[in-house]
Amino acid sequence: MAEQKTKPHTGDVTEFLLAIEGDERRADAQQLVTLMEEVSGEPAVLWGTMVGFGHYHYKYPTGHEGDSFLVGFSPRKNEFSIYLMGTYFPSVEAERTALLARLGKHRMGKACLYVKRLSAIDMDVLRELAEISVRTLRNAYPAT
Repeated sequence: MAEQKTKPHTGDVTEFLLAIEGDERRADAQQLVTLMEEVSGEPAVLWGTMVGFGHYHYKYPTGHEGDSFLVGFSPRKNEFSIYLMGTYFPSVEAERTALLARLGKHRMGKACLYVKRLSAIDMDVLRELAEISVRTLRNAYPAT
């Protein structure tokens, strides 16, 4: 089995965030850190160029397994990628769909939310989505 490329490391999150271009984008990134630390109860950790919160180990029926963060984001050049893996579970699909309809300007991949600026979305709705993600992943992959 191939080794997982994206892993948590000891990089400095503050330094990483300070390197983001633009005052508004840096402030948005810090706002995401605050929200995700509150929701997850975990500190920010760099996973490559992603800022992750918490940790879980997954193992699929195929035998593929690995580690990931419960919730996180990456300040990409044109938009933030906000990782909400736990919102992709069928058990929360209706709730996710209803929340996304209220979120504001965004686009959504399977479990990745793309937002240009936080002022364009409802932060209370984002908090609910992050809470769903964390709760769903903790239930699906309890710590051993």
